[in-house]
Amino acid sequence: MKKLLLATSITAMMAIPAQAADYVIDTQGAHAFVQFKISHLGYSWLHGRFNTFSGDFSYEADKLTDAKIKLTIDTTSVDSNHAERDKHLRSADFLNVSKHPKANFVSTKIVPKAGKEFDLYGNLTLNGVTKEVVIAAEKLGEGNDPWGGYRAGFAGTTTLTLKDFAINTDLGPASTTVQLELVVEGVRK
Repeated sequence: MKKLLLATSITAMMAIPAQAADYVIDTQGAHAFVQFKISHLGYSWLHGRFNTFSGDFSYEADKLTDAKIKLTIDTTSVDSNHAERDKHLRSADFLNVSKHPKANFVSTKIVPKAGKEFDLYGNLTLNGVTKEVVIAAEKLGEGNDPWGGYRAGFAGTTTLTLKDFAINTDLGPASTTVQLELVVEGVRK
């Protein structure tokens, strides 16, 4: 009887599909970043970041295509290391934060590439406009941390055309796109 119960329990456990682990993006420890750069007149780069954002993701190493990520960015937290420029970036000329204080990204699919690289597809809502974007991403690593938790980290980049998100201010021909870089380290819940 004990053997039958054990065999039945093992069979039942094998029939249950493995669940992806849920992670919260570690913004508390500043182990995640949302940064951007845009050409300044074709002569140099203007760099900036969003200081406040949050998100989570579900991920299982052997089922990457099932992974999901959600990210919310507080656009009022834009920081280009220049107060007057940041005020202008928050205005209706750019991010229009009085009407659209948040930007959101929700993944829709993942397409694996070579090694640890993959394309992350999703819908980005920025300045009241939602468009599909593709983030060229890579898994950086995963494992136990020194505090008894388990972490997974990823990085990715994408290029956004400003006019696609109703940002129509003319910055010159060298400044029609912005490069966005995301680095996320998640702590398993």
